[in-house]
Amino acid sequence: MYYRYHDSPIGQLLLAADDAGLRRLHMDAHSPWELSDDWQPASDQLDEVCRQLDEYFAGRRRRFELRLAPAGTEFQRAVWTALLDIPFGRTSSYAELARCIGRPKAVRAVGAANGANPIAVIIPCHRVIGSNGSLTGFGGGLPRKAQLLRLEGAALPEQAMLI
Repeated sequence: MYYRYHDSPIGQLLLAADDAGLRRLHMDAHSPWELSDDWQPASDQLDEVCRQLDEYFAGRRRRFELRLAPAGTEFQRAVWTALLDIPFGRTSSYAELARCIGRPKAVRAVGAANGANPIAVIIPCHRVIGSNGSLTGFGGGLPRKAQLLRLEGAALPEQAMLI
């Protein structure tokens, strides 16, 4: 696995990939990053990921065109695929995602899968809000979630205006 740190408007990011594609994008949020002994610093392997992230943060990219290889259960991968279908600048709810994957009663499981997303920002888990329109949990913290939604021009719940 290759890794690289990348500075962004939402803080430092840790990117990790292998030959299958991008496996992780972590924000410098609540928990320390764990690098395995077999991980190697990337030379140019993650340049395209960084370029597309920079374009996104500059407002010049709405959809990422990268090979993604998130590790997870079949259910988690179904949720993460559904997240990719939420358009730039729009939001969805956990209940809507559950319906999209054909599991309308699995709202809590969808929430857990959303929270386990290993490739934040690129797999846009920040676009998921509560059914009542409120901002809900985000691994990078609610201020970052609000920042990402503002960047995309999404309609924000009133509480987000205070963050």
